[in-house]
Amino acid sequence: MTSPTGEIYRIDWLPGTDVLHGTCHCGAEHSAEDPIEMWEWMLGHPEGHTPRDPNVPNGPRGPNVPQGNGP
Repeated sequence: MTSPTGEIYRIDWLPGTDVLHGTCHCGAEHSAEDPIEMWEWMLGHPEGHTPRDPNVPNGPRGPNVPQGNGP
C-alpha cells in the first residue's frame, strides 16, 4: 500500500463543450479536449507547468491555458 502524498489534481469538464480544464497540485492550469493529453500533462509535473501567481487575481496562467473559449 502506498502512503498519501497530499497532492491534489483536479480535472473539470466545461459543460456544453468537449473541453477539460485541469489544475495541478502546483497551481498550474491547462485545458484540452483529449483526456489522455490532460493526464499526460498532469502527471508530467513540473514539465510544462507554470503556476499562476496567487497574489494576482485570475492570472497570469501558464502558457498552455487559453484565456477564453469564444464569443
